[in-house]
Amino acid sequence: MEHLSQEEWVSQLESDDNAVIIDVRTVDEVADGIIANAIHIDIYKGQEFINEVEALDKDKNYYVYCRSGNRSGQACGIMNQLGFENAYNLEGGILEWEGDLVDLD
Repeated sequence: MEHLSQEEWVSQLESDDNAVIIDVRTVDEVADGIIANAIHIDIYKGQEFINEVEALDKDKNYYVYCRSGNRSGQACGIMNQLGFENAYNLEGGILEWEGDLVDLD
C-alpha cells in the first residue's frame, strides 16, 4: 500500500490505463458526491466489504479514498492482505479533494 498526496494520486491515476477508483465511505457520505467513475464499496459492511473486494481483478491498480484517508488506508491494508499488490490511498481523503464530484443518481 502506498499513501499518495492528492497531486501524486491524480497524476498517477491519469497516466494509469489499468486503474480502478474505489470509494469506501458510507452511503450517506457518498450522497454528498463521489469522484467520477468510482466504485462504491462501504468498508463498514464488514464481511460484505471483503466479499466485494475479493471479487475484484487483482491485476488492476486500485485508487482508494474515504472522507479523511483513514478508512481508505485500512481498506488498502485489507486489499494487500487479500493479495492485491497495487492499492493506493488518497491522503486527506475527500476532505482535501480539489477535483470535481458527481452525484450517483
